[in-house]
This record gives sequence, C-alpha cells and structure tokens, in this order.
Amino acid sequence: MEDLSFYFQPNNSANSTSGIGNVLQTNDEHGFPDLDKKGVAIFRVPEYRNSDLKPDNNAGENIVAQFASLHTGDGWDFSIYDLGAVIPGESFQDTSFAVAKIIEFLVKKEIIPVILGGSQDLILSIYQGYERLEQTVNICSVDKALDVGDPESPLKSDAYVSHILMQRPCYLFNYASIGLQRPHVSKDEMELFDKLYFDVCRLGAFNDNFRKAEPHLRNSDIINIDVEAIKGADIDPATYSRPNGFRSDQICQIAKYAGLSDKLSSFALFNIHADQSRYADQLLAEVIWYFIDGYSQRMGDFPVGSKRNYKRFFVHLDDFEDDLTFYKSDRSGRWWLEVKYPSGKDKMYERHHLVPCDYEDYTAAMENRIPDLWWKTLQKLTS
Repeated sequence: MEDLSFYFQPNNSANSTSGIGNVLQTNDEHGFPDLDKKGVAIFRVPEYRNSDLKPDNNAGENIVAQFASLHTGDGWDFSIYDLGAVIPGESFQDTSFAVAKIIEFLVKKEIIPVILGGSQDLILSIYQGYERLEQTVNICSVDKALDVGDPESPLKSDAYVSHILMQRPCYLFNYASIGLQRPHVSKDEMELFDKLYFDVCRLGAFNDNFRKAEPHLRNSDIINIDVEAIKGADIDPATYSRPNGFRSDQICQIAKYAGLSDKLSSFALFNIHADQSRYADQLLAEVIWYFIDGYSQRMGDFPVGSKRNYKRFFVHLDDFEDDLTFYKSDRSGRWWLEVKYPSGKDKMYERHHLVPCDYEDYTAAMENRIPDLWWKTLQKLTS
C-alpha cells in the first residue's frame, strides 16, 4: 500500500478526547493512521499562491478542532480520519501533484476526502486525482461566480474552470454551479456555460425552492463550497464582507444533501480566510458535521444500486418517437430520468445516462414539456 504520510505535516495540537475527538483517527506524534477502512478523511491544504488571500499554514486547524468537540451522529459506524495538513511544495504544481495523488489513493480506497483549503483553484488538483483513475466526473461548485477565466492566462482562484476544460483527455462530463449571483458573472461566462450545456442554479432560485439544487448535488462526484458564497453576516462580517449569499442554515443543508448523494466521492471547502473568528470556525465545523451525517444516511441509490429495483414510469410526448423513462427509488423517494445511451459510445459515460431529477420534471413531461436536463444530457452524450 502506498504511503501517504510523507505528504502531510502532523497536527500541531491535540483534538478533543470527547465526542468526535474520541473516535477521530489522527495524524499526530503517535504516527499516521492506517487507512484500512471505508469512511471519511479530513485534511487541510494551506495553498494560497494563486489567490489574493493571506497565506495561512494553519488554515482549517481550528475548524477541525471545533469539529472534534462535537458529538457523533446516529449511525456513524465508519472510520473518520484527520490526516493533518498537506506540506506545501516549492511550487503550486508540487502541491497540486501531492493533492492529486492523495485524492487518487483515497477514492480508490472508498474513503471520502473532505478537503479544507486553500484557494479554489485546487479543484483542478482534485480533478486530476480522478484523471489518474480515468474516471469521468461531474463537478458542482457552490459559489457566487462561475470562475471560468482564460486558459491562456495563469491559473487563479477565481479563474480555473477553463483550465479544467483544457485538460486532455478530458474527463469532465458536467459542471454545475449553485448560488450564482448575476452581478458577479460576465455575459461571456454565461454564454460559455450555455454552450457547454452546464447547469446553473441561481441564488434566487435556490431561495425560492431548495429542491432546485438537490438534483445537481446528487449528480456530482466532486462538490466544493467557496466559503465566500456564505453571507458575511452569517459567518464573520469582519473577514467575509459579502452582503448577499447563503445563510448559515442553508449551507449546512447543502452539505447534508451532498453527503446523502451515493455518487459523491469528494467534498471541499475553499477560500478559508486566515484569522477568521471562532464563530466562523464553528460554522464550518458544523458544515463538515452535516456532510458526514448525510454520508452516514446514504441509501444505496444509483449509481451504487440498480435501477431495476426502482419503479419505472413511461411518459409519451407529442412528436417524440420514444417515451421518456423516469425512475423512482422506493428507498429514498428520489427521482431519475433516463437518457438513452448512444450505441458505440465509450463506457466511460455509462454512469451519466441516468440523471437525477425531481417530481416537477416528471409532471412537466406529463404536460408535454421536455425537461431541460434531458436535453442537456443528450447533447453531452451525443457530442
């Protein structure tokens, strides 16, 4: 088994010995934990060179300490690892290589990485971990902006999506953004997302109906939250100054649904500020708690379970040769829509033909309206 320990700096201080701290397997003076069981592995990446944020080698340490002081939830019968902090390399590329290797190892071992960053361009490093596994992925960013950037310009914390798109071979199938605030997005970025059939759930739509975001969370392999997407007044107005954004309870709700997704295999919090308040540490510790609590309640739905066990509904649309096929899980009550897998296509797309949806998509089809997600997925499968 590959030794990951040389990528990490052990924790500087001991975590609580009660609550979660009592079961946390920690990288400390006693050695690196044995990663021999499925579960969740928390680690920090103090890499800020591609951002304007103040560097902080201890970023996230207080968050983990606050998390360790909380109590475990019901059914937490899996391993929880605290791996410490990734040692920054001489260059960003060195750190990125280490993160990609760590992600590759953990995902292969069916251990969910929970990454505390560092700047948001580290999403590229996480993606490259899946690239090593040759796994086609969906990414979901909880963010106020789209952060596309120019692939000819240097990688930045607010300009990284174009760099993912330029990777060859490309293992990105879909990209979704939740919480977009239109004043922070250019017309060109919106047009590019439309052209690529990517998904956007604006903050206003989320506030009107949270369930608009749930299928995007359930459809993603990698979910990352830009901490700056949280309303400043709800996290730390002295450090995070955004007047609009998610409320503290909403960001915890997002984390819970992310954990519930059987498809998701990496979760990250990025753009954590240096010298943030204890209140901010406590909130982000609770975000991690709700994510892990969601993980503890997974129900074995697609792609873990088989669609053969679901109720199947056929909907006929005018001017359509084939019926649309919807599936509903008896375990969770969640819905999926099947997009026929084109013959001759590589099996790398096999995980993406059954698309999470909601009951409203089914009722729309019953009213002879084609669900937007069906059309977008078909375009990606046939391009």
